[in-house]
Amino acid sequence: MTEIQNFTLNFGPQHPAAHGVLRLVLEMDGEVIQHADPHIGLLHRATEKLAETKPFSQSIGYMDRLDYVSMMCNEHGYVLAIEKLLGITVPIRAQYIRVMFDEITRILNHLMWLGAHGLDVGAMTMFLYCFREREDLMDVYEAVSGTRMHATYYRPGGVYRDLPDEMPRYQPNKFRAQKDIDRLNENRQGSVLDFIEDFTNRFPGCVDEYETLLTDNRIWKQRTVNIGVVSPDRALQLGFTGPMLRGSGVEWDLRKKQPYETYAEVEFDIPVGTNGDCYDRYLVRVEELRQSNRIVRQCVDWLRRNPGPVMLDDPKFVAPSRVDMKDDMESLIHHFKLFTEGYTVPEGEAYVAIEHPKGEFGVYLVSDGSNKPYRLKIRAAGFAHISAMHEMVVGHMLADVVAVIGTQDIVFGEIDR
Repeated sequence: MTEIQNFTLNFGPQHPAAHGVLRLVLEMDGEVIQHADPHIGLLHRATEKLAETKPFSQSIGYMDRLDYVSMMCNEHGYVLAIEKLLGITVPIRAQYIRVMFDEITRILNHLMWLGAHGLDVGAMTMFLYCFREREDLMDVYEAVSGTRMHATYYRPGGVYRDLPDEMPRYQPNKFRAQKDIDRLNENRQGSVLDFIEDFTNRFPGCVDEYETLLTDNRIWKQRTVNIGVVSPDRALQLGFTGPMLRGSGVEWDLRKKQPYETYAEVEFDIPVGTNGDCYDRYLVRVEELRQSNRIVRQCVDWLRRNPGPVMLDDPKFVAPSRVDMKDDMESLIHHFKLFTEGYTVPEGEAYVAIEHPKGEFGVYLVSDGSNKPYRLKIRAAGFAHISAMHEMVVGHMLADVVAVIGTQDIVFGEIDR
């Protein structure tokens, strides 16, 4: 009787380790991968096309929903592109707030990645630990923007509003004892900045906990060391950016090499791997958690010392306050024009790239002089990474495919757009 050699296996899109809607068609010889073909497009929502039908500022909310784990970073790229076309400069306090929230978002992203990657490989506790810290940062998102995820906090000209003087507290309810409520509210007695500062003091200890669980764990190392190895040259050829590129030993970080906002003013280091395997990429991202925490701390210190405006004072781009709108005819006209028609952006094109938690997030914006973009093209970091899936998993076992999907930190909102 002849033995069956190769067979084809559908991995996903409903597989829990497929991170959303990835369909991988795997050609296998026994349990060894011969060929991997990622099928994408199952989360395509025509974001770029929709943006062409709306005034510039009304598409900021779409950006949150691209990489729905790194919400404010997506907004940042889009808003910077609009500001570049308009030729406007954001107040320095708003720039520091943006940098702070970019790094809070980076921590949110890497915690989600670490929890999910750990869970995929079998480390159940990681998921619970990471979500414990994410909850605090989600509360910060909610405090400044009113929503836990899709913030629409960055606006052309600055940010929606300054940081609140009071951190929202847990209210008494029938499901929790009063002493639990008091414990949860301990670090919420001051302002949002006080709460963030308290978080930055606690967080390094939390990262130590993650490392105690994983870094020298025998099973974790067996599942990640020498899996999905990519050489520095090959990583560049494949278009890798972010931790995927730095994990292969290339020291490239847009926050250092092409600084935007106030990244030139803050101190941080770029972690770089040596072997280019899943374990090195894990180490790079864990160190990024520490470096982001460092940046957030510096921003908190600066923001305490330097009050000031957080929005451009130009009624052509920025909506007036509700009080002005109700009292002053001129403000009412500006308000009406801004929210119905929006502002016109000078004819031209702009490309802006930011160091997104997953890599280089680029926004190419073309304006024909009207109030809507003529063309919007988004360069998603994950798109280049998933295209290397075949190369990274050939010759590995089926179980290693899960580790490689995890290490790529894939979110389909930005890949399918």
